[in-house]
Amino acid sequence: MAERAFRVERDSMGELQVPADALWGAQTQRAVENFPVSGLPMPRPFIAALGLVKWAAAGANAELGLMTSATAMAIQAAALEVAAGNHDSQFPVDVFQTGSGTSSNMNANEVIARLASGRLGKSVHPNDDVNMGQSSNDVIPTAIHVSAAIQVHDVLLPALAHLEQVTRDKAAETSGIVKTGRTHLMDAMPVTIGQELGAWAQQIADARARIESTLPRLVRLAQGGTAVGSGINAHPRFGAKVATLLAERTGVPFLPAADHFSALASQDTVVELSGQLRAAAVALMKIANDLRWMNSGPLAGLGEIALPALQPGSSIMPGKVNPVIPEAVAMVAAQVMGNDLTVGVAGQSGNFQLNVMLPVIAHNILQSIEITSNASRLIADRAIAGFSVNRERLGEALDRNPILVTALNPVIGYEKGAAIAKKAYAEGLPIREVALEQTDLESAELDRLLDPLELTRGGIKS
Repeated sequence: MAERAFRVERDSMGELQVPADALWGAQTQRAVENFPVSGLPMPRPFIAALGLVKWAAAGANAELGLMTSATAMAIQAAALEVAAGNHDSQFPVDVFQTGSGTSSNMNANEVIARLASGRLGKSVHPNDDVNMGQSSNDVIPTAIHVSAAIQVHDVLLPALAHLEQVTRDKAAETSGIVKTGRTHLMDAMPVTIGQELGAWAQQIADARARIESTLPRLVRLAQGGTAVGSGINAHPRFGAKVATLLAERTGVPFLPAADHFSALASQDTVVELSGQLRAAAVALMKIANDLRWMNSGPLAGLGEIALPALQPGSSIMPGKVNPVIPEAVAMVAAQVMGNDLTVGVAGQSGNFQLNVMLPVIAHNILQSIEITSNASRLIADRAIAGFSVNRERLGEALDRNPILVTALNPVIGYEKGAAIAKKAYAEGLPIREVALEQTDLESAELDRLLDPLELTRGGIKS
């Protein structure tokens, strides 16, 4: 096996060897050697956002007369290649790196400079040209907001809207199917499956609305603050032009931060977004667990529904089929909740003028967006849309549910109702049979008062 060839690169700290075929330079190589921590590179959407930020920065500098159009065009073409994912292998820096993300910023600067130099036919400098008017301290917070906003806008919100619609469609399909309701996992008054699913759909609608409410703050960008928020070495109109160019290219209405000092020192908006994702995860966990309970059995559990059979469920028990999609979604929800804790802890690390846990914030928020989006479509298409209802099982349980006596409270009183329920429980009798025996109510009146479907609508009103 041939030995890997190297070339010598230089930075302000001296010389070091870099793989000959690498597009990166000395500062990236130092980071590769300094941070052999997890093997996790920065997320693809983050690298794409870095490319877009560098594209917009070059365009802004050219518009402001600070860079020649030829140099800007070469940088922009290279930056768009990075944004498109053509050079992902050239971004090896670990998530667990310098807290400002300087290593990732320089990784982008070096890769784009090398690509642009090849296009232009002369040297493009990673700091003086690609990083003109910028600092890692505003580029990385900007890339976090840009990547998160694009993923929320293009991926997450459509996925949640899809889950909501699929759930509402299934609710309409099952709107006339009555089952025993449960509180404390104990028998309660009847509901329809449609009502049960309607509640899920509303949870998802509310989760989507919460996330949407964060977007006006998420689209505000730190770019233009440079090192500490004062904008040193950047044109006064640079940040606004970058935001405008990004908005035009992505369709997301990016704007400059209201206060660049705050945009560098804090990640409060991303902490907020992470909290909204946690709320969505809580809803997904609830829905997944309800599906697991409803599907349980099929003989010794509730057996109310049958989820689509997707794969064998046991390596030792033939014929066993497990609720694999709800289980996967519940694990996603747990991961998002854990990510939220990390983002919250990291968000506290805004010491004076800079947050110094930016890369781990980027990793966790983008993972939460991605897996929440994927899980939402998964549970919609492979669980909710295709489950079948065991009407016979539901009917049997409903007929023997003593809690139906609640509907008789206005007629016979709570104490008499409790006595009837206890006898029905003890002797395994239908509530109608015991009520007919122990009250003066006629058979037809009991049928009217104990009609399960009417009870799901609040009961007989007159």
